[in-house]
Amino acid sequence: MILSETFCRKYGLQVTIVGRPNVGKSTLFNRLCGKRMAIVHDLPGVTRDRKEAFGQLGDIPLKLIDTAGLEDKSEDPLMKGMKVQVLEALRMADVVLFMIDAREGITPLDQAFANLLRKTGRPIILVGNKCEGKEGTQGIAEAWGLGFGDPLPISSEHGLGMDFLYEALLPFYKGPLVPEAEKEEEQAPLQMAIVGRPNVGKSTLFNQLIGHERVLTGPEAGVTRDAIAIDWEYEGHPLRLIDTAGLRKRAKVTEKLEWLATSESLTAVQYAHVVILVIDATQPLEKQDLHIASQVIGEGRCLVLALNKWDLIPNKQELLTHLRARLTTALPQVRGIPLIPLSALTGKNKEKLLDAVLGIYEVWNRRVSTSKLNRWLEGLVAHHPPPLVGGSRIKIKYLTQIKTRPPTFVLFSSKSTELPDSYAKYVINGLREAFDFEGVPVRLYIRSGKNPYAEK
Repeated sequence: MILSETFCRKYGLQVTIVGRPNVGKSTLFNRLCGKRMAIVHDLPGVTRDRKEAFGQLGDIPLKLIDTAGLEDKSEDPLMKGMKVQVLEALRMADVVLFMIDAREGITPLDQAFANLLRKTGRPIILVGNKCEGKEGTQGIAEAWGLGFGDPLPISSEHGLGMDFLYEALLPFYKGPLVPEAEKEEEQAPLQMAIVGRPNVGKSTLFNQLIGHERVLTGPEAGVTRDAIAIDWEYEGHPLRLIDTAGLRKRAKVTEKLEWLATSESLTAVQYAHVVILVIDATQPLEKQDLHIASQVIGEGRCLVLALNKWDLIPNKQELLTHLRARLTTALPQVRGIPLIPLSALTGKNKEKLLDAVLGIYEVWNRRVSTSKLNRWLEGLVAHHPPPLVGGSRIKIKYLTQIKTRPPTFVLFSSKSTELPDSYAKYVINGLREAFDFEGVPVRLYIRSGKNPYAEK
């Protein structure tokens, strides 16, 4: 039985996975999610922020939290923030999976983690990972000394021992509080991804929007690795906000870890409804900013530009005028992209940003009736007919909208392959102005043949 994400969100058992670095927490997290949600790499300490997702084990719905591996004597300035994230994840848990590397046995860091977990008062399930074959036997025997009962021998990578884990979790799951038939259907959240170059203030804006320090921030570039998502609400609208790793030029991405982080950021764009592109106002609209914007538009997503560090700009109106003019020439395929000056640090204009997101999302979902489109099309063609081809004029027959998100239209005409691109752009620009599709991608396909929508 495949459980829906809505069901897992409402009735899932909250499970937090903890342990020292590189014991396989993210691998187990991905397996229980049923897909790759967290970055996995041999390098210790890849996970920094806590990562939340929904999954299941058998018929148990799960609300999963993956956490950073902590080190006692690390000099990493981010370690303090990472510890806060882990403690918050423990506070939220119904049950904690404490993972060790059974091949390496119990280390002093495992002991330190065990001491921390005893103080939480949360139910603890001890999991010995990497137990494929007989290599983890010694470590499992040592794990008895931690005082958390029977260690579960599993292999996150190979899926071994999931039956033991299911039996261990089953006593903590009490089932949904109401019959499934009585559940209210939840409104699907608006997926909103925050993207941009490294160190432009994406994570700072993420924290500012939701009102607390949910993800780590720092002056150095590359703090965020995993794409971190959180569900929240703005003026009654359910939203899912996704913070992503910084996107650099592909030629500069050389390390595998950064490549994985970049791939996850691009995946977030593909699944987003609205993408907020954060731009540094002190270095605005660099080539990479425009490249990211073009990728978002190419995916058919809504785009909102957040001009961060606005409080540092002296000649504000002059810069705004310059940027709007540059957007018109650099991204001619989408006119009227919202450009919101703000300060991620102070939160100034964050409401304007969210209002712009809701506004552009409404436009992205707009549908125009076929009758209204064709009444408008008659006037458009009369004002500027299509050109002559081979001595006869191309005949425009019919226009219909076939989908939303983004708004997509089909124009039926004679000699469709010979209709100039300039005329197609003329139709698209007319659609934008007549039906207020400013700021979103509009797609138009030209087809020939009989109108399939005409009455027989």
